[in-house]
Amino acid sequence: MDPKSSKSTPPAGQITAVLPKSAAAVMGVRPGDELLAVNGAPCEDVIDVQYYSAEEWLELRIRREGVEMTLEGRRKYNQPLGLEFAHPTFDIDIRRCNNLCEFCFVLQMAPRMRRTLYIKDDDYRYSFLFGHFVTLTNLSEHDWRRIIEQHLSPLYISVHATDLELRRKCLRNPTAPDIMAQLRALAEEDFEIHTQLVITPGVNDGPHMEKSIRDLATLWPSVRSVSVVPVGLTKHHRYGLHTNSQEHAVATLDACERLQAEFRARFGVGFAYPTDEWYLAAERPLPDLGEYDGLALHENGLGMVRRFLDEWAVIRAEEVAALRLTVTRITLATAALFAPVLAQTAAELGAATGLEIDVRAISNTVLGETITVSGLLMGGDVIAQLMPLRDSGALGDVVILPRIMFDHPQGISLDDKTPLDVARALDRPVALADLMGDVLDAVQGKNPLTFNPHLPPEDIPVIRDGGWAVEKYL
Repeated sequence: MDPKSSKSTPPAGQITAVLPKSAAAVMGVRPGDELLAVNGAPCEDVIDVQYYSAEEWLELRIRREGVEMTLEGRRKYNQPLGLEFAHPTFDIDIRRCNNLCEFCFVLQMAPRMRRTLYIKDDDYRYSFLFGHFVTLTNLSEHDWRRIIEQHLSPLYISVHATDLELRRKCLRNPTAPDIMAQLRALAEEDFEIHTQLVITPGVNDGPHMEKSIRDLATLWPSVRSVSVVPVGLTKHHRYGLHTNSQEHAVATLDACERLQAEFRARFGVGFAYPTDEWYLAAERPLPDLGEYDGLALHENGLGMVRRFLDEWAVIRAEEVAALRLTVTRITLATAALFAPVLAQTAAELGAATGLEIDVRAISNTVLGETITVSGLLMGGDVIAQLMPLRDSGALGDVVILPRIMFDHPQGISLDDKTPLDVARALDRPVALADLMGDVLDAVQGKNPLTFNPHLPPEDIPVIRDGGWAVEKYL
């Protein structure tokens, strides 16, 4: 089909880079060109490009400075196509969610923040490409056909409840399709599926949670995992739901551990995995990384703290003795949930080195004190709550913050503060860290994510590839 002849032709893909010696480079594609079609097929996104370019002979329809042309060439075995695009989806936009979940974090966002924080994303393409969890409630026939035809596996799916009526209640969507029927259809096509249940007390917890996990287990091994996630409610929540208490956390862990024992006997894996927050809230030891059965679900809160502790054990044994300190005291700031873990490791580092370390738990005043995770910390809160230390002379020589606070294309926190903004307000260098190895680098002056208040601004990329932040793709 000629791309120019159809009114429904998808937007062109804006090419930003062409890999040297790649198939596209040999064919003459240039940065700035717009990709219209591959081997005669219009492309909606990079998924289509990958799918239709998996051939030995390639025909690329492009537009260059307003003129359409066709480039042809042969693609050698294992030769990359070599195209990078401005956006993974060529319409630039992201599919919006058609649900109104009472626990939806977007609906609980504080007022007067940046526009993109109010976008409810639910795009199956980002589930396949980047591991976003989606509900599958907004699929057209074309979407469903394409998922099956192109075998867009693995997919990451928010279930919340397998019972149809309860799920519709959770989603506040009376027309939401039967998720078990959808999952069975994918299982019949040998899809790999990872699911999650966001557990809200009095709604889908207890017996409802156990039923959902058992229902999903009937689709093993296509359904590979169930992440059990505690609900997060900000002070702007309007529907009267309640967060999970320590008692709820203990009960949830008991249920999950009982089910895991059963599933390990049946499947050889745990299948249902509570996120780290449950263990911290219940004050229970975290599982070994092996208990996650090799699943890469750290972005969903599975095994992140254990990874932190394991990394610290290694570098404590191998690197601490050889440290060459460039500072005498530091301030570590983090969110309330992780603060006790960080305080313990900091005490061990201080005892081994003589370094004076002050760990500060930062309260989230914008979203409320029920929000206790580091990724949602506000730069303004860090500044306001550390300023008294600066004024009294008790602030460390370096302030170390969670890198995840600034995991954004512009390197900004939720309230639009950069690490340099924080550094200048506190008149201290600010270093960013994920692990204790990053802290050791900071105290030796080797951390590359260090922002000095007295030096000109540097373009230091903070954002990681992939991840879940919608704003990375808008």
